[in-house]
Amino acid sequence: MMEQWLQDIFNLLPGGMIFIAAVFVIAFFEALVGIGLIMPGSVLTVFSGWLAFHGKAPMTEVMAAAALGAVFGDLLSYWLGARLGGYLWQWPLLKKRQNLLRLAEVFFLEHGGKGVFFGRFLGPIRGLVPFVAGASQMRPAAFCGYAIISGILWGISYPGLGYLGGTSWQRAETLAGRLGLLMLLAFLVTLLVTWLRRSLMPKR
Repeated sequence: MMEQWLQDIFNLLPGGMIFIAAVFVIAFFEALVGIGLIMPGSVLTVFSGWLAFHGKAPMTEVMAAAALGAVFGDLLSYWLGARLGGYLWQWPLLKKRQNLLRLAEVFFLEHGGKGVFFGRFLGPIRGLVPFVAGASQMRPAAFCGYAIISGILWGISYPGLGYLGGTSWQRAETLAGRLGLLMLLAFLVTLLVTWLRRSLMPKR
């Protein structure tokens, strides 16, 4: 049984193409530098999958909209970093979060392409890593490859978690939290494998 406050939201929201467009816009702006810091895009994207389960729109179209929004948002953040990084660094919204921005910078510089991929699944720095990658002049082709793969996976998984939650929004939230922990674990394992390979393999 759907809770009353969820039922009220469900009745207010439009369905069909308007709903699909809203999913794209949410995923797009959630990936942008600065805006992503104040926008709960991941929660809303999971919620979009939950709403799709209840008939607001076809699930495949919701996933496609989320993936496209994520990829285009990352690409724009990268472009802003490459073209306007020095200027936007002083933007009030970013200046208030210098510690987080520095964290994203260190995260990218230490992990490169892996940072771009896993950064999409790490909430606080999601919209900052593509910006830092652009400001650091990461090769466009390499960035696009990582951004497209991670964006597609994000666009499938986050609405998919809401859909799997079915009739229980609380279950959808729990699944989303578990995915975040799983991606963090996968990132740590990747770092460990990389370290072992560099440490134990003979130098050529």
